[in-house]
Amino acid sequence: MWQQEFTWFFTIFHQELRKNDPIAFEVLMVLALAHLFGFYNPKQLADFLDIPHQSFYTELKGWSVYHVKKMLRLFMVKQAAEKLKPVMNKSGSTRSRAGVTLSIDNSVMDRFGKLLRCTYNWFSGRHHKVIRGQDLLGIVLTMNQMALPLHLLFCPKQGRHHTNKADLLIFMFTQLKADFNREGIDITQFPLTLDSGFVSEELKKRLHQLGFTQIIIAGKGNYVFTLDGQKQQASAWKKDLTLQEPKWGIDVPSCRIWGHSPTFGPLILFFFQKSTTRSYYLMNFSQSSMRGAEMWHIWKQHHVIECFWKIMKSIFHIRSMQLQGDGLYTALLIKVFAYLLALRLQAQGVFSKLTITQIMRKLRREEDLRDFLATHFHTPFSTT
Repeated sequence: MWQQEFTWFFTIFHQELRKNDPIAFEVLMVLALAHLFGFYNPKQLADFLDIPHQSFYTELKGWSVYHVKKMLRLFMVKQAAEKLKPVMNKSGSTRSRAGVTLSIDNSVMDRFGKLLRCTYNWFSGRHHKVIRGQDLLGIVLTMNQMALPLHLLFCPKQGRHHTNKADLLIFMFTQLKADFNREGIDITQFPLTLDSGFVSEELKKRLHQLGFTQIIIAGKGNYVFTLDGQKQQASAWKKDLTLQEPKWGIDVPSCRIWGHSPTFGPLILFFFQKSTTRSYYLMNFSQSSMRGAEMWHIWKQHHVIECFWKIMKSIFHIRSMQLQGDGLYTALLIKVFAYLLALRLQAQGVFSKLTITQIMRKLRREEDLRDFLATHFHTPFSTT
């Protein structure tokens, strides 16, 4: 079982990448595997194995940021393509039931340190204020309540100008579209879900030009809409509109209505009540009108990307690995490897009913990491 999963990683590595260095790649895989046993950075693992931690950092510094970024995207796309191809051969209703969507969101990690790249002042939704840290922009494929990261990029700031996340997003989608075309998959047929922070008429047009036709975006409370001849902010409409009781395809009180925005023009709005005290609304940026049930079915998948950020932060401790300079992406690559490895183990029968946390606990009880490294990895590496 283990050998099969490691073979998957090493096969892609040798076939697709020019840097033909299995020892260096083994270091990445060992550090990723160590996460399942509770070691979240090279120093922790080196202390456990009683080896100099410098041996890890020497190998990690040998990777160029170009190779690391390419490897990061390559492994994520390969994993997603493997899961998508069986679904793509089935009917449209089957694909819809699988909940295949592309979710876009960003997450801020609070960090300090002058030698860490991309560390600036960002607004954090968790802290509800501006904090010092790194802003990670992600595109995640959601399918059957599973999050498969496709593209992750740290948002840089240059000089005194603010980062244009719309440009980064279009750049990421352009790369992904080409990558999936090589796999025989057209990702533009999948619906997009975005947070309100990305909303703009320009972004809408650029996404349409790329070929995306279904786009659902969460709206802000200060946006102004005209409904039935009356103009006011969305926060006021949330209180004034009467929501209908849950009905077929929509399991929350909701209201679908046409409106007009001074910025976006005519569009469909979907107001819904998520709890007894909080109401939200969605904007349909698609090229055609959509029923309320369609909009809700697409948006229900968006929470999966939030779960992905929580897994990366709380289970794989993304903040614990602080490599300097271009090591920023090497650290991210190792964390993503650990996540993909956990997903592949979760697909196995013995682990299929366990969460990632339960899988990690089971491995720590039943496996010895030293013996495992000696069995599955290069012998000199595991002993020096």
